[in-house]
Amino acid sequence: MNNLFMLIMFVGTFFSAVSQVLLKQSARKTYSSGIREYLNWRVITAYLIFGAVLLANTYAYTRVDMKYGAVIDTFTYVFVMLLSIFVLGEKVSRGRLIGNLIIIAGVVIYTLP
Repeated sequence: MNNLFMLIMFVGTFFSAVSQVLLKQSARKTYSSGIREYLNWRVITAYLIFGAVLLANTYAYTRVDMKYGAVIDTFTYVFVMLLSIFVLGEKVSRGRLIGNLIIIAGVVIYTLP
């Protein structure tokens, strides 16, 4: 049963990354007024996703140990990097790549028996 809740958290990290990309896309645009910067479909969708992930994680933490939840949450950084490359077309700096490799190595080391 815990695996299901860990999966919920993992999927939530992906959707958190998607919402961050939506916010970045919105920030790149120019709007006719200040209020339109905040009241557009990208920003509203991103915050709805954040809220849904928050609720899902709150529920999942009832069945997942905190130590595993923190490890799962670090994958948001990896997903943001990947989505930045494939969706936003950004270049990955050497430092960012090394940082994400350290995150992945830390997760692998932490989860080894």
